[in-house]
Amino acid sequence: MKASFYTSLLLCGSLVSLNTYATQHSNTQWVDTFIGTGGDGHLFPGAVVPFGMVQLSPDTDNPMRGVSPQPEIYKRCAGYHYDDHTIVGFSHTHFSGTGHSDLGDLLIMPMTGEIKTTPGSAENPEAGYRSRFSHDKEWSEPGYYGVELQDYNITAQVTASQRVGMHKYTFNDADAGHVLIDLTAAIYNFENKVIWSDIRLIDDHTLVAYRATNGWANNRQMYFAIEFSKPISDYNFINEDDKRYRCMDCLGKEKHSTIENKAVKIAAGKAVKFVASFDGLKDEPLYIKVGLSAVSRSNALENLKTELPHWDFDKTRADAKAQWATYLDKVDVEGTKSQKRQFYTALYHALQAPNIYQDVNGQYRGVDGEIHEGKGFEHYTLFSLWDTYRALHPLLTIIDPDRVSSMVQSMLVHYQQSYENMLPIWSFHGHETWTMIGYHAVSVIADAYLKGIRDFDIDLAVEATINTANNPVYDAIPQYKKFGYVPMDVLPESVSITLEYAYDDFAIAQMFNAMGKKQLAKEYYARAMNYKNVFDKQTGYMRGKDSKGNWNPDFNPEAAKYMGPFTEGNSNQYSFYVPHDVAGLIDLMGGDDKFEGRLDALFDTHLSADMIKEHEDIAGLIGNYAHGNEPSHHIAYLYNYAGKPWRTQERIRQIMDTLSSDKPDGLAGNDDVGQMSAWYIFSAMGFYPVAPGDLSYAIGAPQVEKVTLKLAQGKSFTTFAKDISEENLYIQSVTLNGKPLTRNYLMHAEIINGGELRYQMGDKPNKTWGTAHSARPPALSKYKG
Repeated sequence: MKASFYTSLLLCGSLVSLNTYATQHSNTQWVDTFIGTGGDGHLFPGAVVPFGMVQLSPDTDNPMRGVSPQPEIYKRCAGYHYDDHTIVGFSHTHFSGTGHSDLGDLLIMPMTGEIKTTPGSAENPEAGYRSRFSHDKEWSEPGYYGVELQDYNITAQVTASQRVGMHKYTFNDADAGHVLIDLTAAIYNFENKVIWSDIRLIDDHTLVAYRATNGWANNRQMYFAIEFSKPISDYNFINEDDKRYRCMDCLGKEKHSTIENKAVKIAAGKAVKFVASFDGLKDEPLYIKVGLSAVSRSNALENLKTELPHWDFDKTRADAKAQWATYLDKVDVEGTKSQKRQFYTALYHALQAPNIYQDVNGQYRGVDGEIHEGKGFEHYTLFSLWDTYRALHPLLTIIDPDRVSSMVQSMLVHYQQSYENMLPIWSFHGHETWTMIGYHAVSVIADAYLKGIRDFDIDLAVEATINTANNPVYDAIPQYKKFGYVPMDVLPESVSITLEYAYDDFAIAQMFNAMGKKQLAKEYYARAMNYKNVFDKQTGYMRGKDSKGNWNPDFNPEAAKYMGPFTEGNSNQYSFYVPHDVAGLIDLMGGDDKFEGRLDALFDTHLSADMIKEHEDIAGLIGNYAHGNEPSHHIAYLYNYAGKPWRTQERIRQIMDTLSSDKPDGLAGNDDVGQMSAWYIFSAMGFYPVAPGDLSYAIGAPQVEKVTLKLAQGKSFTTFAKDISEENLYIQSVTLNGKPLTRNYLMHAEIINGGELRYQMGDKPNKTWGTAHSARPPALSKYKG
């Protein structure tokens, strides 16, 4: 309904009314962009619009060329960390919550007084262009960030549209000042990351620039169009390649084979910077607009001119906030102030990626390095699929199903452009990083298809799915098919890879079954049972096995070894990774009661730091349960499958109460491009997609009093938690649309068709609700039968 209201206002030309409405009434008021910027959340507080290509944010400390000692890299994957107290500048691209990093494109830093072109250090900011800042003079909201740069007495503010970042610098006590553009700066920087760059002065207001970097992605190209609101009074091109590559005794004496045209206003090399100086700054702020493109300089200029043809910073800020309002107002939450802050901030983070990766004219750079035309869909990048297939993509099928279709189409063109004939694994900015394991794009595609989201080439999806799941050059798929598992003497992380392949095969089988491709479905259902081949009945754990069938002799279920048999985890955690056939896993572990005991042991047994010291990502521990890393995210819901749903209710409350808050360190680990946030959103409503592709959601325990999801076609789905309190954490009974619901799971259609789910809460567990075998989430045997 609100979308129609916004549209009416725009048609009437009442943009001011729209922005006033968004400011005064929107759920944007509950978002705190600093949640997750401390601890290991790896989130940034800067300006971005939903799924925006630009993420314009401050960088507080990055490994920079020539700085020693190097700052801690992992801590600053997002460029910003709440513990820091200096800012080196504002760059235009950032990852949201990843455990590895790149980006930080086109750093801009305003300054007064002496021109400085190196960043200096946090301990000695005066040695460079960085500035001190205080959280007391720092503020933000969705689509906007501002801060006082103390060393220069400059008020810095930034906002963004989809493809353009806008800066506003108020020089509070200086009439003259400078702006540095540093093309050498980057997040996760190291020597020679920039493989080429250039910057050219077009006129006294405009520059264009380019750089290519070798980081997480190799030869990643980005173009920039930069426009100033005031004429440049003086400028200086800085090429540090002169210092790095030329004989110092020969400077000024070089003999060139051709005549150089010194009048051309350009600098090119691997270490290029530019300083623009301005006069008359006391009269009004200096504004800067930066358009981005992965295609060309002309496209960057077109993006800038099309999206932000004006210099109205307040309008751009209000437009960005209004875009967030349209999304955040799709969900109404009733709860405490802290709960609302956590919920809406989680939703804000969940809707930042995947990112638009396409210019206003439809062009984008593909994974083959060529320029393509996006026809009939928006092209997206940043598929952190090992993380996001679990909850983020299922959340998007509810919140924004139309956008899911374009994301699937983006995956399919990735497949068509891939020289390896693969769907994306962990891709961004037209590059495949081959990071993490599994082939989880098939889960996203299958889940979308099964939910009726089918506005993509179905035949191409079938082809891409089959070729990806049988690819002879990806990890150990040939050995997986030959042995029914990945042998540990063939590839590290072999057990985790086997288990995640088996789940993906289940998702494929589900899609083929729904398509009526029964023989193909049968093949992949059989492959989905391969998890049993790495279960050691003698120990009761998933365990590494070599190609001769010998179990790993060096086995400790608590050890998480780097490049051992498990991925960022141990056997204790991964022994529960059979989300598609939990009933079969329960049988392997000895039945309901023994399975409950194993789950309790996971949560209650202390995990020594020595067992996980080789992995930074294992965080948010409750015993061996690691909420800060994705392989644990479904585990608390598994009590349901053993007929003990009240135990799930206890664990969800335990996780919520101990591992999340509305403070900067309020996340238990990396948000991982919205996966942690999506877990929170689902769990706060009281249900979770344990195995995307089976269309069921295990009921957990609601954490807020009321949530209303505003769905397509004017429908809504509301959850009520009657009498919920700190003590009343247990479900006593459930009704769906006024009728008793005795099973401990929901189906997707029951949510998307709209209705009301009402929980009656109490202070003691109801050990009869949801316990019968018929009340438990569907088992794999149901689909095979």
